[in-house]
Amino acid sequence: MNTIIAIIVSYLLGSISFSFLAGKFLKGIDIREHGSGNAGATNTLRVLGKGPGLSVFVLDIFKGVLAIWIAAWLVPDTVRVEILCGFAVVAGHNWPVFFNFKGGKGIATTIGVMLTLCFLPVIYAGILAILVIAITRYVSVGSLLFATVLPLFILWMDKPHEILWLSLIVFVFAYVRHRTNLVKLWNGKENKISFKK
Repeated sequence: MNTIIAIIVSYLLGSISFSFLAGKFLKGIDIREHGSGNAGATNTLRVLGKGPGLSVFVLDIFKGVLAIWIAAWLVPDTVRVEILCGFAVVAGHNWPVFFNFKGGKGIATTIGVMLTLCFLPVIYAGILAILVIAITRYVSVGSLLFATVLPLFILWMDKPHEILWLSLIVFVFAYVRHRTNLVKLWNGKENKISFKK
């Protein structure tokens, strides 16, 4: 029973869209109707500014961390339950029940989940992703690179196979949620992020 509770709570936690809430509280808008139409940190940055964008990014990461903590608290010493809760919180972020199943792309929440489960592989993958974003100014490219190389670092560092499987699932999630970005990249129409004030 605790396993089911942990999974449900994790999904509901993931379904809290901080990007949507920021848009409503700060400007009275639905963030999904502005910018790229995505309810995530990058679109929040573009539409609302650096402060809200960074806040949403940190809060979305914390959702992932909290889901793993909940799993560890309700069902101690069970990696598989942590994996299921990690899957549930990312799925909740991507397809939130509170917002008509129209959410974000799950990268920040994935970072939170995987940081808690396998710290070093995420740090290495994150460094590569940040470098690529800094060079290309495409957040989507950095995000997809992160999702792509993370399983490789997990495999290389010999982490539990359950964690590897979760990384492969969120890899698929990342590419499914970024499919429009891939089309824009192919057509040379993808938006770049600006580091200027």
